[in-house]
Amino acid sequence: MNARGELRQDEPMSRHVSWRAGGVAARCYVPKHRDDLVGFVMTRAHDERLHVVGLGSNLLVRDGGLDATVVLMHGALRTSEVVGTDVAGTVLEAEAGVPAPKIARMAARLGLSGAEFLAGIPGTIGGALAMNAGCYGSETWDFVVSVTTLDRTGRIRIRTAADYEIGYRHVVLCHAGSVTRSGGEGLAPLEPDAEWFLAARLAFPNGSSTQALRRIRELLAQRVASQPLGQPNAGSVFRNPAGGHAAQLIEACGLKGERVGAAEVSRKHANFIVNLGGATARDIETLIQRVQARVLQEQGVALVTEVRIVGKAA
Repeated sequence: MNARGELRQDEPMSRHVSWRAGGVAARCYVPKHRDDLVGFVMTRAHDERLHVVGLGSNLLVRDGGLDATVVLMHGALRTSEVVGTDVAGTVLEAEAGVPAPKIARMAARLGLSGAEFLAGIPGTIGGALAMNAGCYGSETWDFVVSVTTLDRTGRIRIRTAADYEIGYRHVVLCHAGSVTRSGGEGLAPLEPDAEWFLAARLAFPNGSSTQALRRIRELLAQRVASQPLGQPNAGSVFRNPAGGHAAQLIEACGLKGERVGAAEVSRKHANFIVNLGGATARDIETLIQRVQARVLQEQGVALVTEVRIVGKAA
């Protein structure tokens, strides 16, 4: 496989994030396949910042842009297959660019149970691994057998959950007693990440295909009924605080419908911010900060963002 991907200059990231807002990336690479990705990473200067992006459903790039190279994974790393069984069930391997809902449907068709929640995650497997994405009572790392990772030198490793500190919307790679990925309270952030996920092996127990497909339909219907899927958004903006729900706190402050420019706290789900059309990244970030300030003032809770905000202010 000698085909090479495409390196673009000054790529508008609004094309690649679900908020449909934000600045440009200095460079953007779209790999053809895994070997191409590995080769590209190995050719980059040591001080060149690399950001790996899946479907952009949890990302905001500030209007001043991103002086880095963005690597778009979802166009190349899209293979998924059954690779065997273990004590936890049937093992599926999915590359990082595979949309999470595809694995939910694949597992259901195979008569496996437990993967249905992935139908409610609007991102890729790589993104789900990076933040331990979850919904409806399940989280991605509950089912991980192992992951395949890539570092800046082009080295590929097989890792397990024991190599990470894993929590609610929190996954940190640990080695030699140190932390190499940002995301935890009190942990020094490191940009960019030290390693990226190339693939995961996920194990699901046997179940009923009929029941799994029915459950997926139920979860999707619940999403349609409760979330503003018809408007550009990035899913849940804030993590749920311990023992509570961010949406309830935001709604209690009367913030549904609060607007900054063309960004609005969804009237359908208070933990969503929607782009009404033409919102800037600054509009969205300012609204995030306003919600945080109001909830802290009125509810005494400091909301932590679930979405990732990168780049320079305009």
